[in-house]
Amino acid sequence: MKIDNAQLAAFAMVIRTGSFEAAARQLHVTPSAVSQRIKQLEDRLGQVLIQRTTPCQASLAGKTLLRYTEQLSLLEDEMLGDLGAFREAGNRHLRVPIAVNADSLDSWFLAVIDQIQPDPLVIFDIRMEDQDHSAVLLREGTVMAAISASAIPIQGCSVEPLGTMRYLAMASPGFVAKYFSTGVNSDSLGIAPMLVFNLKDGLQQAFVSQFSDQPLQPPTHFIPSTHGFVEVAKRGVAWLGE
Repeated sequence: MKIDNAQLAAFAMVIRTGSFEAAARQLHVTPSAVSQRIKQLEDRLGQVLIQRTTPCQASLAGKTLLRYTEQLSLLEDEMLGDLGAFREAGNRHLRVPIAVNADSLDSWFLAVIDQIQPDPLVIFDIRMEDQDHSAVLLREGTVMAAISASAIPIQGCSVEPLGTMRYLAMASPGFVAKYFSTGVNSDSLGIAPMLVFNLKDGLQQAFVSQFSDQPLQPPTHFIPSTHGFVEVAKRGVAWLGE
């Protein structure tokens, strides 16, 4: 069974842009043409590939196809580059989808962009994801690379150690005086308000678990912003791991 490249391109663009209309603009065709290609692809494979939500998302079968599509696109770009056609075409760009956690993106990862910035044919597609969950995006084929806390490679991928990020528990002086005047222990950590980036952020809870055999449930603020995370801690609202 051969899959039509135009249908694959339409499928990948819908997932990438989040809608049939946006995909049509990128592919320079009508939304009905994109819809028809997707329907033909789904009929051919006998499975629903796209969940028609806002934004559109790949179904379980679609995630499998997306991984194949991304790998195929990368191989094609590498082949064109080896033949010299990649640069001569002028309108082909190498899109590199990468999962990066917020802390890395706001610190050392910007130096990576500095290294590749002179090449106008490389396009970054950064997906922000927690370092303990980014491997899922690799497994689904949503990204081609990821900053991950896991040293175990996903099938078809390799692992390259990048270094170590050391996190420290921090709080304002007033907050420390109010909640930790007798020290950092299970009692103080159980009542001191804690900052968490989002529901996937387990860093602070991992720190707390070192002080008690029993689960501690301190009051928790969710602040999904690296800058806001630090600013809220400076204002004495809660403590954080940074």
